[in-house]
Amino acid sequence: MTELWDDTGEADGEEPVFASLDEFVTAHLAQLIRRRINGTTLTWCPAWWKHAEAISRLDAVWRAWEHLRLDENLGMSTWWLYHCDPHLNALLDADTGPFSACSPTDGHTAYPHPPLSLEPSDPALWTGTAFAAREDDGAR
Repeated sequence: MTELWDDTGEADGEEPVFASLDEFVTAHLAQLIRRRINGTTLTWCPAWWKHAEAISRLDAVWRAWEHLRLDENLGMSTWWLYHCDPHLNALLDADTGPFSACSPTDGHTAYPHPPLSLEPSDPALWTGTAFAAREDDGAR
């Protein structure tokens, strides 16, 4: 996959429509998307930029939009079906989305969800190929 922007900041030889993610969300996406955001079935955080997952997903949506807007045939349909809709479904999910601890009216919570818990992995797991036989699995 090629980079959307080259070193000059151009998208496939075209200037991006929006200069930043913030501009894309504020001037385009937030104006375009109209949903019943009630905090029960769908929710949103007015301080969306305080959520790392939201930044990552919305950045992907923006970059896909900038690239696919240049395809006059199927670009916008592809953007909606394969980029915007799946990311919005994940973001706005009031039960499992990154904004689920926030309120669309009361704003960002002081108690956001913690990151996923982790246990340290054995460094030996990462030294061979994914399908290499290990001594402890009985493979010969």
